[in-house]
Amino acid sequence: MTEKVRVKIHKNASAKIEADIIEFEMPDGSIVIKEGKAFICRCVKSSKQPFCDGAHKECKFE
Repeated sequence: MTEKVRVKIHKNASAKIEADIIEFEMPDGSIVIKEGKAFICRCVKSSKQPFCDGAHKECKFE
């Protein structure tokens, strides 16, 4: 089975993942399912880790 997953790294911001279904296995073993797209934090300041909450705008992530 071949699936296309697109990952776009935004400059000074999050990484956007696009796919029909995105499954994340969290550190506690739980599974989080996102459909269509998900934004992953790269600045490590998000209160919704590993997902982006826009904190990069305040901390001036580069």
